[in-house]
Amino acid sequence: MKGFMQKLGKSLMMPISIIAAAGIFLGLAAVLQNPNIVGESFVQIETVQQFLGFVRKLVGTLFGNLPILFAVSVAIGLAKDEKATAAFGAIIGFLLFHVTISYVLGIQGITPDSTSIDALKENGLNELEATTIASQYELVLGIFSFRMNVFGGIIVGMWTAFMHNRFYQIELPMAISFFGGKRFIPIIVTVTIPILALGMFFIWPFFNDAIVWVGGVIASSGAVGSFLFGSFERLLVPTGLHHILNQLVRFTPVGGVTDINGEQTVGALNIFNTLLAQGTFDWNVMQEATRFLAQGKIPFMVFGLPAATLAMYKAAKPSQKKHVKGLLYAAALASFTTGITEPIEFAFLFVSPLLFFFHAFMAGMSFFLMDILNVAIGNVQGGIIDLAVFGVLQGTSTNWIATIIVGAVYAISYYFVFKWVIERFDVKTPGREEDSNLSPDAYKETVASTTSDKGDAIVAALGGSENIKEVENCFTRLRLVLGSIDKIDEAAIKATGAAGIVKINENNLQVVYGPQVEKIALEVKRSWTK
Repeated sequence: MKGFMQKLGKSLMMPISIIAAAGIFLGLAAVLQNPNIVGESFVQIETVQQFLGFVRKLVGTLFGNLPILFAVSVAIGLAKDEKATAAFGAIIGFLLFHVTISYVLGIQGITPDSTSIDALKENGLNELEATTIASQYELVLGIFSFRMNVFGGIIVGMWTAFMHNRFYQIELPMAISFFGGKRFIPIIVTVTIPILALGMFFIWPFFNDAIVWVGGVIASSGAVGSFLFGSFERLLVPTGLHHILNQLVRFTPVGGVTDINGEQTVGALNIFNTLLAQGTFDWNVMQEATRFLAQGKIPFMVFGLPAATLAMYKAAKPSQKKHVKGLLYAAALASFTTGITEPIEFAFLFVSPLLFFFHAFMAGMSFFLMDILNVAIGNVQGGIIDLAVFGVLQGTSTNWIATIIVGAVYAISYYFVFKWVIERFDVKTPGREEDSNLSPDAYKETVASTTSDKGDAIVAALGGSENIKEVENCFTRLRLVLGSIDKIDEAAIKATGAAGIVKINENNLQVVYGPQVEKIALEVKRSWTK
């Protein structure tokens, strides 16, 4: 189960990366269409505004079709091989899944017309009751279905991957052998997806009610709910399951539900992007939507953790400072600019639980403070780019100045707490190891004598090609399935620039490399398969 959840969390990152990039373009477009920022004369330039309108249209299309993007991404991520076939099967499955639900809804007399707010009010329901019922349904690629958001895509992707891994190598009798192997996947998906859809037809309403209830509890708890989310999200970092928690608040009622131009919008990120695309909106609604987004991350990602790396450098042994300077600088830069924090967090979370719990508490307080200070900065990353595009450039209504003030306090707090704890308890952060042979340079010399490049070095450190079963990656981690993790050489792995190693079980291993992991994964795959 742990291995499956790791792969699922990684699979969710592909569409999230698209959203993060698209969100930046949407934010810039919003800035250039705001007369309070660029002036009335610029806003009146028709050609420029038409181009910006086109950008909004493109980005809106991505946001409006997230469920099928998640279906394809999950199928690709969970498929063991022939991933293109899995993706093709997921598209077929997604369409048939919602067509089946739509057909059953139609049999019961549930249609777009019968579930409109006006029709429900004519049947005696009040405004709130009618809106509640109407919000349970939506059009998905033109198909009337349950409002399942990205969960519909995730369910289809998981089912397609399961069928794919089970049957993509199937051999059929000679007479029908043409339909065997990977050609069998679209067939088996077509046959089985309607059964899955029928099951979900009866299960989803209960599941949806549970999610709405959780969302109501969090919403009613106010800033305390923001604190709990921020702390719990950081505590899940070692497992990689924080990605799944993030999807809950971004795309389900846990993150909020609101009405925008007569359309029900669900999930914090969906609400934020929809409001941003409107041009003009209620900033109170925007602030409520962003309480689980980038604003809560900025104080500790842009200010706190970079200060912690400075403390680690100052606390390093004099003979080791030159060895760890580059590593810590790169980790701090990644956190500051993009909000990628794992290279820093893995430098201390295993060697000092005290520092890790302090960090989790401060993360929760960051979300809490941004909430009570009425900050309204969205998107998903939390680095200086999000602060600039969705805070500073959007004007003072975002209250971005509060993040700077709180961030300054965070920088001071992180620096002195980390430095005191490291020195007081002799925490073995980078540069403080007892064995001088643990320096990166010493490892590189050892590795260089037996390997020709980083890919070869990592494969050798993982126990050789025969010990490697699967190689994948997410934003910051190399995710591996091994024959046995007992065969790995942790020292040699760290020598290749790894910030940390996570042992999931006897076969699943994660190595934290930071933003450069994509290139490293390709190098490892080349060395593994050559």
